[in-house]
Amino acid sequence: MGGDAKVRALVDRFYDLMDLEPSYKELRQAHGTSLSDARDKLYWFLSGWLGGPDLYVEQFGHPRLRARHLPFSIGILERDQWLACMFQAMQEVEVDPVLAERLEKSFFQTADWMRNQGV
Repeated sequence: MGGDAKVRALVDRFYDLMDLEPSYKELRQAHGTSLSDARDKLYWFLSGWLGGPDLYVEQFGHPRLRARHLPFSIGILERDQWLACMFQAMQEVEVDPVLAERLEKSFFQTADWMRNQGV
């Protein structure tokens, strides 16, 4: 991925885009008034998931992604907005295209698995 700074840049751009782009409106609304907790948790999670320090696991234990997201309504619209926002962030922070393609597949599988509406 390019190290810790690149992971942080990706996460920051992802949440900045979520706040700025009207096309991510429903996704942004699902995150409440502040993005700071979500921003940190995604950074900590991706750090370990991408092969760096397991920051999320050190603080919270096993991610249990689906269980932790069950309180939120996640349908096809939210999944697609999350993916579009992440793909845009990857392009803007210039993630290597070969890696980005692999990540897009993994992100899609995970995001689709998180759906709990319209399943």
